[in-house]
Amino acid sequence: MKILCTLICISMALIAQAMPGEGSGAWNAPVASQAGASKDGQDAVASASAGACVEDAGVSEPKDTGEQSGSSRVVKRSYKTVGDQKLMLNIYAPQGHKPEAKAPAIVFFHGGGFKGGKAEQFEKQSIYLSDRGMVAISVTYRLISEPGVQVKDCIEDAKSAMRWVRANAGTLGIDPDRLASGGGSAGGYLAVATLLLEDFNASTDPADVSAKPNAMVLFNPGLGATEKTDAGKDPRDPEGRGNLIDYVVPNLPPCINFFGTEDPLLDPARQFQEAYRKAGNRCDLLTYDGQAHSFFNKDEYRILTVAQMDKFLVEIGWLAKKPQAQAP
Repeated sequence: MKILCTLICISMALIAQAMPGEGSGAWNAPVASQAGASKDGQDAVASASAGACVEDAGVSEPKDTGEQSGSSRVVKRSYKTVGDQKLMLNIYAPQGHKPEAKAPAIVFFHGGGFKGGKAEQFEKQSIYLSDRGMVAISVTYRLISEPGVQVKDCIEDAKSAMRWVRANAGTLGIDPDRLASGGGSAGGYLAVATLLLEDFNASTDPADVSAKPNAMVLFNPGLGATEKTDAGKDPRDPEGRGNLIDYVVPNLPPCINFFGTEDPLLDPARQFQEAYRKAGNRCDLLTYDGQAHSFFNKDEYRILTVAQMDKFLVEIGWLAKKPQAQAP
């Protein structure tokens, strides 16, 4: 376990260096020109404009704190308490949503190199998806800038959030078998870690509830180390690389990735896509020419990536074919 934790921390340093300031929730001004996306891996290029406790997991209806966070559409609920810190979810549901709806849902994890960022980073995407009939949820998790917190704690919190949402599917009005994970940069890593890493589980998490997503929507995530490390071997990681590519197996859920061509994390993402597809899984990778890490936070590229996210969710059968809302 010590070896695996060390290797993961090495890989995570690469993500933190890619965009230290990401995840602030700020949105840049619109850009006048249109941008294209290239779909990697296709025959044709496609263009596109201390102790912890789980809160109410599967036991009773989660409590509404009554707090608001940037939008009258959001409800904040606690999914876990660590020491005296309550970890919160921002929940965006469709208008008139009812518990019996069994809508598809997505859980977003913000970026920020594991040391910063806010759940509100994906507020506009969440509002869009709620207008399309999904329940969208953004997670506050512990950060390594806080005393004693390590990356493994971020992973643990991400898995706790996924389990809490699935355990409370009945009261949230979602389908537990159509629960996606999503995120940007470090948050994208966490979204994938909930699927691929078996370790880093809170002792208070319900053991019979899976943290694994049924689909993934990833915005320039950190998916692998840029070079092989020589830090020993682990039974589950025989090559000693400590990156998510090593855990890819058949029968994994579909995923879509968005990257700028100038992003240093793009090459590992292409390696991840190759491994994911070689195992027989769907992994789309859309690239945006000339764009750097965190490009999707700009208004123009947020609109473009949301349109492609919508298309992906339609293709996997989670959304109706005809959009019901405008991109944010």
